[in-house]
Amino acid sequence: MNQENINDLIRVLSEVYDENSENTFVSLYANKKTYKKFIDHRIRECKLILKDDILKNFNKTIEDIKGNLKNFNSKSIGIFASNKYNFLKTISLSMKIQNTLIVDSSPYIRPLARIEDEWESFTLLLINSNYAKIFSVSTGKIDDIKKISSDIINKHKKGGWSQARFNRIRKGAIKAFLSDVVEELQKKAEKSIIISGPGTTKNIFIEMLPKNIKNKVVDVIDISIEDEKKLLKESFELIANREQTKGYDAVQRLKQEILKDGLAVYGLSETLDAVKNGQIDLLIIEKDYRMKGWICENCQVVEKGIKKVCPYCKNKTSEVDVIEEILEFAERTDANIEFTDSKEIADLGHVGAILRFK
Repeated sequence: MNQENINDLIRVLSEVYDENSENTFVSLYANKKTYKKFIDHRIRECKLILKDDILKNFNKTIEDIKGNLKNFNSKSIGIFASNKYNFLKTISLSMKIQNTLIVDSSPYIRPLARIEDEWESFTLLLINSNYAKIFSVSTGKIDDIKKISSDIINKHKKGGWSQARFNRIRKGAIKAFLSDVVEELQKKAEKSIIISGPGTTKNIFIEMLPKNIKNKVVDVIDISIEDEKKLLKESFELIANREQTKGYDAVQRLKQEILKDGLAVYGLSETLDAVKNGQIDLLIIEKDYRMKGWICENCQVVEKGIKKVCPYCKNKTSEVDVIEEILEFAERTDANIEFTDSKEIADLGHVGAILRFK
């Protein structure tokens, strides 16, 4: 199974499509516990609709997908395939997701984009004076753990060194250990870092961090070195709360830019124009909003409403969710994406953006 990093995968998926607007791509999001009945039902439905070469491609693509489902060991999985284009990408997901099977002229990326937005990657450090553990966390799961330890004497024995000399040597050993941890953390640091541990060592450690790494520290948790389970639970909750705050802050920033007649657009038409021009820095979308529209893959025109034939090049069009198409354009131009359930973004036309330029 060709396993992909979620960020890289979304970018790849956003750039592939059928130039003739044919429904040749199948996107499957499957929950391990419930997908079997669902996928059989959806396959039957799609076979009733698809005809001729498109049906043949669908059948072959489903065979490819089912072959990959044999190696399905995670809570959920995403599979994106087209037999016609010899295209197959998969990603294992650590959270439960809604079963979805979409047949379209391009891969369906919205659920992945939601996961990327809502399950922020972060680095968690648990540390005391002679032991450290670095957790690399992404999409709700621990990807990597790095353990670092040092054999530092904690008590002064009678005889030998004086107490003062012992203290100097011990402090030097602790500082050397913390320096080693700083070096390891620099290699693994995500955009957000949580520092945790008992006592004051974590605070001393933070002061040793280079400015660029220190600026990524979002919280400090006082906790026993033994209480990893509690720490992980608190860390996930903290990052989830930060994500909710980010959505609110993004909408407030958009409103301020609108009031200043600044770098902002809102509403479907203006946002679509801006994303196609590569102007968008931050795209803000109402979480569950959809808008029926059409796309001509030949000339990359997207509009709301229904048209069977492109009015510009006379080629066949494909029915789409316009929000999904805006997402794909945004991913192609490396825009940041924020989903929110704020009523304020609904009032502004369900979608808006902070611009790089006007």
